[in-house]
Amino acid sequence: MTTLPILSILTWLPCAGAILVLLAGNARPHVARWLTLAFTVITFALSLVMLTQYRIGPGGFQLQENLRWIPGINTSYHLGVDGISVALIILTTFTSILVIAGAWQVIKTHVHQYMAAMLVLEGLLIGVFCAMDALLFYLFFEAILIPMFFLIGIWGGPRRVYATLKFFIYTFFGSIFFLIGLLYMYHRAGTFDLQTLWNFPFTMKEQSWLFFSFLIAFAVKTPMVPVHTWLPDAHVEAPTGGSVILAAIMLKVGTYGFIRFSLPIVPDASQHFAWLIIVLSLIAIIYIGYVALVQPDMKKLVAYSSIAHMGFVTLGLFIVYMLARQMHDIQTAQLGVQGAVVQMISHGFVSGALFTCIGVMYDRLHTREIAAYGGLAKVMPWFAAFWVLFAMANTGLPGTSGFVGEFMVILSSFSANPWIALFAAYSLIIGAGYTLWLIKRIVWGTAPTKEAASMPKLNAREAWVLTAFAVAVLAMGIYPWPLMHLMDSSVAQLVTHVMTSKI
Repeated sequence: MTTLPILSILTWLPCAGAILVLLAGNARPHVARWLTLAFTVITFALSLVMLTQYRIGPGGFQLQENLRWIPGINTSYHLGVDGISVALIILTTFTSILVIAGAWQVIKTHVHQYMAAMLVLEGLLIGVFCAMDALLFYLFFEAILIPMFFLIGIWGGPRRVYATLKFFIYTFFGSIFFLIGLLYMYHRAGTFDLQTLWNFPFTMKEQSWLFFSFLIAFAVKTPMVPVHTWLPDAHVEAPTGGSVILAAIMLKVGTYGFIRFSLPIVPDASQHFAWLIIVLSLIAIIYIGYVALVQPDMKKLVAYSSIAHMGFVTLGLFIVYMLARQMHDIQTAQLGVQGAVVQMISHGFVSGALFTCIGVMYDRLHTREIAAYGGLAKVMPWFAAFWVLFAMANTGLPGTSGFVGEFMVILSSFSANPWIALFAAYSLIIGAGYTLWLIKRIVWGTAPTKEAASMPKLNAREAWVLTAFAVAVLAMGIYPWPLMHLMDSSVAQLVTHVMTSKI
């Protein structure tokens, strides 16, 4: 226990801020904007305080808060963070500031409600990343659907109702199986405490059923093939801020679930079915890349690109079983898991930046069709420079954050099986194909269209948002050691746990 409940403050401060923003009312949108920005900045500052309080060397879960919650079912309000959680929380608080700044003048109707939904979503996402009670995790896991449901359904595009219902049905369907798994674990172990569940000796049959209950829920959230079809529709219809939060942070909830549930609770079943996750990951990496290649809508293209990049995350997480147990290559197994987490953080910055760029263009021409643009290097040279930078990061260019995680995952995959590494590396060619072709048509067209030629240049607010993303992408690409050092001990402990059979 800490004297200052920093994790509770981080979780509930944005939610408290949402109440004040709602009280500001629709008649004073400027008050709602400034209040929201203030709360996101304060939350980010507190996340940096959390980082200073976290001791990197010992690793493990720290800053824990454990209060009795529902004694009758032996569940508690239990929060804690390790190096992986800390990195994801900082990603959440940093990105939230940029999302609010990016939507400053874009959202013109029901501003206070939009800003309040963003604050609630930020708080719930932080709760997901620090929950150490399975039931508490589930409540946060489900609750994030509510603000995103409204963000897409109210401020989305023409087909927002369809996209919202599809998003909700897919994710809620997966969560039903997750809940069944949680109830079974409680029936067997008598507790929802995650650390107790990690060490509980489930049989192989039990682990197999639990593995698939987790897989369905987390595969939808990630999203993995074949339950990925909700994501492009949700991205296309969501407002820019919703797309940024969805790609940068919400997709990480699924892979974070694998880290907290599938790998440590059912390690034997995860090893037995690792081949399935690896195959699905490779399908996502290669097949979805080809799907992205033919998209005429730039938002859909980047959405499919996100699915392919998240395939690297699931590949890195499950390749550990081929390395740690079968080959006893502990260091390379840790490299794979580290690469997966680095890819999660990198994808948050890169995809968030790409969707922000698309939002900047959409605000001017109100179309996402690639054919409507061309030659923006002549019209908006600074904006074109940002586009090229983030596109290069999306292809995995060395020196950008996109290179680090993918290289680590491919390197660990090569140690396990060179063919897996070959298929994973092949995706870099496909990614370069659809990303560079997108840039060629938008930035380097021979002449801008009549409408594109009259597009106003970047304003100061947009420039600052894109600069912040650019600094994050370059800093992580040039010097990734602080992030890797932050989670070294946590990854080592996770891999050690994975190596320990329960049967």
